[in-house]
Amino acid sequence: MRAGSKGPDPRRRRRGDAVTPLAVAVAVLYAFPILYLAWRTLTLGGDVLAILSSPRTLVPLANSLRVAAATAVACAVVGTGLAWLVVRTDLPGRRWWRILLPLPLVVPSFVGATALLAAFGRGGLLPFVPRIEGFWGAFGVLTALSYPYVYVPVAARLSSTAPSLEEAARLLGRRPTGVVLRVVLPQVRGAIAAGTMLVFLYGLSDFGAVSLMRYDTITRAIFSARLFDPATSLTLGLLLALLALIVAGAERLVSPRRRPPARVGTGQVRYRLGRLAVPATGAVVGVVAVALAAPIAVFVAWVLRGSATVGAGFGGLGDGLGFLLRPTANSAIAAVVAGATATLVTLPVAYAAARGGGWAANAAAALVTHVFALPGLVVALAVVFWAIRAPGPLGYLYQTFPLLVLGYVLHFGAQAMRTTQAALAEVSRRYDEAGRTLGAGARRRFVAIELPLVVPGLLAGGGLVLLSTLKELPATLLLAPTGFETLATRIWGAAEDGFYAEVGITSLVLVGLSALLTWFLVLRHELRR
Repeated sequence: MRAGSKGPDPRRRRRGDAVTPLAVAVAVLYAFPILYLAWRTLTLGGDVLAILSSPRTLVPLANSLRVAAATAVACAVVGTGLAWLVVRTDLPGRRWWRILLPLPLVVPSFVGATALLAAFGRGGLLPFVPRIEGFWGAFGVLTALSYPYVYVPVAARLSSTAPSLEEAARLLGRRPTGVVLRVVLPQVRGAIAAGTMLVFLYGLSDFGAVSLMRYDTITRAIFSARLFDPATSLTLGLLLALLALIVAGAERLVSPRRRPPARVGTGQVRYRLGRLAVPATGAVVGVVAVALAAPIAVFVAWVLRGSATVGAGFGGLGDGLGFLLRPTANSAIAAVVAGATATLVTLPVAYAAARGGGWAANAAAALVTHVFALPGLVVALAVVFWAIRAPGPLGYLYQTFPLLVLGYVLHFGAQAMRTTQAALAEVSRRYDEAGRTLGAGARRRFVAIELPLVVPGLLAGGGLVLLSTLKELPATLLLAPTGFETLATRIWGAAEDGFYAEVGITSLVLVGLSALLTWFLVLRHELRR
């Protein structure tokens, strides 16, 4: 095909076809959790209908749907409103709010729940404030820590909408409110839907916050029944997986499929807040204070108080911080190995999809993406039950480090794949054509031309997996080898034992590592922009 002609390049399609069989093999691996759960549920001999119709199932299921839906709606409103204020108004300090508002993502839900429970009520830092538990406690923690899932994509979309459409609407006499509702909002609807879907899935799959808040959800029921009632645990796990896939599929149906209007103009339209500037700034300050500053302040206060676990007072902490070395090293090793493995495993899928491998490559990429919608608890449950019954030498994988990494890769692999796929799509085909003209083979062109250009994308994808692995709790609890303690499991155990000084210092380390990764992966690009 000549340069400049339209339509797919048959040579480019053949390159994608070459790795499609490998991509399909990877997709089969990613289909394993849901297929194994379905097979084991049907062959275990339990009464599926009786389990699904039991109050022990219906009540936790209703609670899960309730807290997930309420959190999703709240985050859609809060995240969209914050994105609008920061990106499209004259809000004071916009540059710094852009950096601070995504940071609650670095605080795991179970860490935030621990801070909330121990800060208030009798014996807490603020004993005069009643302790909040149950639905409202879980709802508050999940909303405070999950709104960035909506804020980040909506802010990015608001930065790239077509200002010419808004200018035309205003020239036609539309008031600012009408312009926002009729012109801007339809352009960001897809970003709002995608972010809201992520929040719903996060709320549906959360285990740490709801458990600490003593709110009976389906994830608690699955975790509690895994040892004494495997039939119930597997059935509920399959039900939760199907719910997650239905939600992800519904989001794809309602999201707009046409391409957004091209941006025309030198900058975005900026709206003046006027008298609303003070209350708007107060609202942003309140969100950052509740979602980020308050948990960190609680952790610092616990550390300053000290305890017999880590020394009396802050001065004694230096002699007792050795307990953090092993969990920190284990967390770092597991996260790095999982990030690198996920990037390598999903690379064929990303390459086949980005290089026109046909319907099989696209189906493989869609399958890997949809597995990301499955809760980590469900993925870990499938892996655990398979390892227990695995034949021959495979049975020795139970409670081993490779099995833990496998769970991480299955659950978070889509993050690496989507980032790599986007990086490959940005590489111009002219480089490949130039290498072909010089006589380089397909393998040499990939190693010498394409691979160096997509290394930043590979590192970013692996970094996202690394960040998610650091915070993962239920999969680590189920899959980690005996004695293999991570920062997440250390915090969980210390919180259950009431060692809050230990929770504080460990949480600060985990949040610090996560914040550092978030800075390199997301925030430095925001600051640059």
